[in-house]
Amino acid sequence: MRIDGTREEDRATERVLAYYAAFNRGDWDGMLALLDEAVVHDLNQGPRETGRAAFAAFMQRMARCYREQLHDIVVMVSPDGRRAAAEFVVHGEYIADDEGLPAAHGQRYVLAGGAFFELGGEGISRVSNYYNLQDWLEQVGA
Repeated sequence: MRIDGTREEDRATERVLAYYAAFNRGDWDGMLALLDEAVVHDLNQGPRETGRAAFAAFMQRMARCYREQLHDIVVMVSPDGRRAAAEFVVHGEYIADDEGLPAAHGQRYVLAGGAFFELGGEGISRVSNYYNLQDWLEQVGA
């Protein structure tokens, strides 16, 4: 428990929920403000990127190619508040071609997703995202 009476677990849960609330609002600056400057971002079935600038570039690509909302978000946190996991349902629309993926023409999709987080005093220091790419490809008609 912290001096102010909040448990680290509660604080971490609030931080992860704030991250997803910013995502659902399309508030990329709000999301970035919650991240550590040297955040590590593990893309689903992709490379590891490091730094807030790389994360911002990723979010720009996402905003250009996809329109998504996350529903039914459940957050689980370690007692020390240093690690968290989230499960959610992605409701999306594929609105512009993304490199290496099929052509976009407004296909809608719904799929389960999840993420793992590391949290520290300077913000979220790692985000590792996961979803079933094969399921997404089938839903968009690949």
